[in-house]
Amino acid sequence: MLKLLRKKEFTNGVVYAFETDDGFKVETTDTFLPFYTQDSLHRKTNKLNGTYLGDRSERWMVGVSVMSGCPVHCKFCATGQMKKWRNLTAEEIVDQFLYAVYSRSESFEEAREHKINYTRMGEPFLNLENVKQAIGMIDSAYPGTHHYVSTIGIAGSDFSWIKENTTLQISLHSLNEEKRNWLIPYNNKMSISELGQVRTNSRRKTTLNMTLVAESDFSIEKLKEYFDKEKFFIKLSPINTNNISDKNNLGKGCIKYTNER
Repeated sequence: MLKLLRKKEFTNGVVYAFETDDGFKVETTDTFLPFYTQDSLHRKTNKLNGTYLGDRSERWMVGVSVMSGCPVHCKFCATGQMKKWRNLTAEEIVDQFLYAVYSRSESFEEAREHKINYTRMGEPFLNLENVKQAIGMIDSAYPGTHHYVSTIGIAGSDFSWIKENTTLQISLHSLNEEKRNWLIPYNNKMSISELGQVRTNSRRKTTLNMTLVAESDFSIEKLKEYFDKEKFFIKLSPINTNNISDKNNLGKGCIKYTNER
């Protein structure tokens, strides 16, 4: 069971801090947006049209951790300040989701898009069996849930199970191999060219997430060389500044828009 330590509410959601039975910390989010933001591919932007933030009947998104802490230590991720880590069990992953859903009066399955982002703490492909089991458990109770799984691209990963209502996101961040290795200092990961060969059977394109630290991290020529536009969708993300990004002198990156809380 997870014990709630604290929560912080913001304009379009809430973030929870939990503790496991053995004292490990876990972060979970519960957010919502207008339904039209789902179509950022054709809109060519993630920006909102005005100040309306929607509600949980439109896009309801629960962000879960798959680990407490993380062994990857990306240079701009606040999780890097945690000194220890461990994989979460399938039950601990599901419990985060259930706490967020049961805390609201709205019905999760009645939202136009009800989505779970496996994007908080941890690398899903280093805890794959528990992540897959959690997805199965949630699908049984809430059919049609959109599962959004983010990975750095662990070497030797099997992507065949990413299908139908499950979507893959790849943390790319730089099209310069050396710079990407610095930003994501985990040795056993796929190269940029190998990532370009990733294929899934999802209903949606694979997302390439690029938290751009410098303009030199982006190259349209390399993007075209490695990634088929029919298979991949590019998402540019800002740095949410924290102690780790500051320690590594990353500033606010190239994307100046911020997530206001």
